[in-house]
Amino acid sequence: MIRRAALLLVLLSLCCAPAALAGKYDQDVPGSKDIPGLPRYEGSVILGYKLDQYDEAALPLGKWVNASAGWEKSEKVEGRRTRILYLAPPDRSSLEVMRNYKIALQKLGYQTRFECSDETECGRSVGNAYFNSAARNRLGGKQVVEYAFSLAVEDPRLLTARLDKDGAVSDVFVFAARQDNAADSAAGRRVAVFVQEVLSGSMENKMVLVDAGEMGKSLDERGRVALYGVLFDFDRAEVKPESRPQLEEMAKLLKAKPGLKVYIVGHTDNQGGLDYNLKLSQRRAEAVAAALAKDFGVASGRMSAKGLANLAPVASNASEEGRAKNRRVELVEQ
Repeated sequence: MIRRAALLLVLLSLCCAPAALAGKYDQDVPGSKDIPGLPRYEGSVILGYKLDQYDEAALPLGKWVNASAGWEKSEKVEGRRTRILYLAPPDRSSLEVMRNYKIALQKLGYQTRFECSDETECGRSVGNAYFNSAARNRLGGKQVVEYAFSLAVEDPRLLTARLDKDGAVSDVFVFAARQDNAADSAAGRRVAVFVQEVLSGSMENKMVLVDAGEMGKSLDERGRVALYGVLFDFDRAEVKPESRPQLEEMAKLLKAKPGLKVYIVGHTDNQGGLDYNLKLSQRRAEAVAAALAKDFGVASGRMSAKGLANLAPVASNASEEGRAKNRRVELVEQ
């Protein structure tokens, strides 16, 4: 009787353990989110997430060779780099997952640059493109995230695609394979998906130069005016030389109205953490005030720099067009 009871307990534990373990991975990791505009495979969960405001990555355009050589053919790109590790729902194949990504990207206007399936086309041990840290794809933080594609990688599939629109270039790399995980078996025996986007370039500046007269009118009527002619590089607070025409008009306004005091307010889109964006937008606002004082003779006491990050959007951050509208400098009457 005792032996039977013990055996029953063992069988029950073997039966129920996988389901219990799987429950650990049914929610996105805190602070993570999908790449704006890019869908996830339905039912997937984010295990790992990393956003770098400016970084570089090698886009695969040929099969994987090894950790030392990397890809047989690749292209280096730079820009805002987002990396996400998804865990697909159980009982899904890498074929189904990748086909859904390809269709979704095509509908968005992406052009496929390279794709492959199985190790014959993608390269032997192509899972090491993620797992081997020398490849610069592997995400840290937790062992289960670091050890994706570490064991029994089966049916690997890879896709590289590009969207070039309005001066912004989005390069997307998707790698999917059924895999086991050396850190936790509950994160294995199913398809993991590594998705990376590198967004480079900048949206074409379609905003017209706002002259001193228009700025004055907007301040009189609304108390503020949005300016898109003050430009910065990715993750930088130095005012670009191309900003001079707009700075000249700002100085002209302030000199024409000697009693006017203004807040110079920096705004960002919602990419990156709020604390980081608050500091970046503050530095940018301060850089504009400094340029007006140093290069155009505006008294610094008439200007107060403030950074609001992404707390006051004027458009949705779901698209690059909306994010471009949110990245701005405003003059606000004190």
